Order: sequence, then C-alpha cells, then structure tokens
Amino acid sequence: MARVLVLTRDLLFGSRVQGALALAGHEAELVADEQRLREGLADGGDDAGPAAEAVGAVDVVVVDLTDGELDGAGIVQALSDSGALGGARTLGFYSHVDTAAREHAERAGIHLIIARSRMAREGPQVVEGLLATGRAANE
Repeated sequence: MARVLVLTRDLLFGSRVQGALALAGHEAELVADEQRLREGLADGGDDAGPAAEAVGAVDVVVVDLTDGELDGAGIVQALSDSGALGGARTLGFYSHVDTAAREHAERAGIHLIIARSRMAREGPQVVEGLLATGRAANE
C-alpha cells in the first residue's frame, strides 16, 4: 500500500482518482493547495514524531496540471528544490492538447506526466508502475 497525496482543486475528478486508488489498496488524500500539500508531506517526515510515523511517509504526489490557477509544476519544483518532497515520486496529469503544461511539468522535474484521460482509466496502475520504477532506481 502506498500513501498518495493528490494536489487538485477539482473535487469531482479528485474524488474519482482518490476512490480508484483506495480500491487498489492505497491511502489517498486530496489536497487543494501548496500549504496543504506541504503539511501532508511533513506529516510523514522522519523528524515529525511518533504520531506522524503512524501515518507514514508519502510515496507519490499526484499533481493536477489542468488547473490554470494552480501552478502544480511550479509547486513540485519548489518542493523538490527545498527537499520537502523527500523520496516521493511525482505524477502529473494534463489535458492532452495543452503541450505547454506538459513542457512546464517536464522542466519542473515531475517524474511521470500523463494525459488526464489516462489518469482516469489507469490511475492506480500508473501509480504502481511509478512506485516500481522508484524502487528499482533505489536498488
């Protein structure tokens, strides 16, 4: 089971992603902004104390790149630069026609970027593949 934070303000799609991940056995939490994402990442940090250890570290951060008012790629880059992501893998989803969003996400260092439609169809499988890739890179 992986602990997943989903950064999105789209409650309908976010709930769909969260539900699919939960059915696949993952613990998924929706967060709507950078502050909540930082708090979620800190909850599982090594120095966060015994209560946080029960929550566990975040394994994957899923980022909505379709929201023009939420710079998900910029948030991921800032978190990565500050070390706040820890060992979490990042997955971004974007509208397949928005190549600028994809390019911005690539420059920000998001590990995997997929179309929103693929996230809807294969979200849990994509997360599991990303986790396997991360484990292989760490071995």
